[in-house]
Amino acid sequence: MSLFPPRTFVDRAIYHDGQTAAARRIQVEVMPLEKLLVLHLDDGAKLTWPLDEVRQVPDLAGKDQLVLRRAGTGTERIIVANATDIGLIRATAPNLGRKDPVPQKGRILRWASAAVGAVALIIFVLVPVMADQLARFLPPEGEKALGDATLLQIRRALDETGFSELPICDSRKGTYALRQIERRLAANADLPIDLTVHVLDHPMVNAFALPGGHIVLFRGLIDEAETPEEVAAVFAHEMGHVEARDPTRIALRSAGSIGVLGLLFGDFAGGALVLFLTERLIQADYTREAEAAADAYAHSLLLAADLPPHGIATFFERLQDSYGDEPAILQHFLSHPEMGDRIAAARAATPAFFEGRQLLTETEWQALRAICDRY
Repeated sequence: MSLFPPRTFVDRAIYHDGQTAAARRIQVEVMPLEKLLVLHLDDGAKLTWPLDEVRQVPDLAGKDQLVLRRAGTGTERIIVANATDIGLIRATAPNLGRKDPVPQKGRILRWASAAVGAVALIIFVLVPVMADQLARFLPPEGEKALGDATLLQIRRALDETGFSELPICDSRKGTYALRQIERRLAANADLPIDLTVHVLDHPMVNAFALPGGHIVLFRGLIDEAETPEEVAAVFAHEMGHVEARDPTRIALRSAGSIGVLGLLFGDFAGGALVLFLTERLIQADYTREAEAAADAYAHSLLLAADLPPHGIATFFERLQDSYGDEPAILQHFLSHPEMGDRIAAARAATPAFFEGRQLLTETEWQALRAICDRY
């Protein structure tokens, strides 16, 4: 036999539907036998809450009223202010102070997987698409400013002292020789932006392109080259990336990806972003299609400049024989399994008995090799 009447009405209750700001006076019918609360709304509608699903919401304004919600639902609320009515509901709702159950582990794993999938979709699909679109419409002055800022950060990141920037090599005679290579290649190119060429005083055997027409060679690459034609072949390949605006896409994709991660895990807008962009642009991992396009561009450009396309093949083969896969430029270029085919293609692009026209005199070549000397 129940200790409570079969039904009792609570007349002084307020209902919030969780969707509008309106507070509606309602009549609540407490039905202990059926284990139900029936909410009679002012428009004649009825809502039913099982008593075992009624939960108390902490009342931050005081303890003179009872705020109720239904377990597992949204923001619906019932506010009861009369002490007698409060006592009735406390006595008939068995789980009033109980917390909602924690979702099962399987549900949590599904949610986590869905979240990871969403982040992966943003980083690997949406960000690249948006970066590619933005790269098309980024004005030249904006792209140049991006390249200038990135080069400065790269020089700071590579400076071993930690107090300055990695020096740019600029001996007068060496710079003149470098400009000879640039002019010879640029005369046969139709680039979307003017070139800015630098040699950085660092032993890394590498070269890369940056947004805004920057091409950067390291001292180590010039030291390892045996002929100016080998330097020109690497130079022409990087010009291919500039022509396709690949560095701008890499920079925008990297910045977009790290920005998404920063929103999720904290602020990455400072040093982490600089280091990330530095690594991505120095060791730029272009797609196979982008590398093949840069190769094809270089072959045509070198032939138009009366220079041998096989220079890059001889350079890489010699480096691999001497150092294995250790030099950074080899780690990049040999990262794709068809590198042997690319070397063969460079040789095949060079006509039989091709001699070409001299690029630099021996004096100019030695001046280029000493471009970082300061005396």
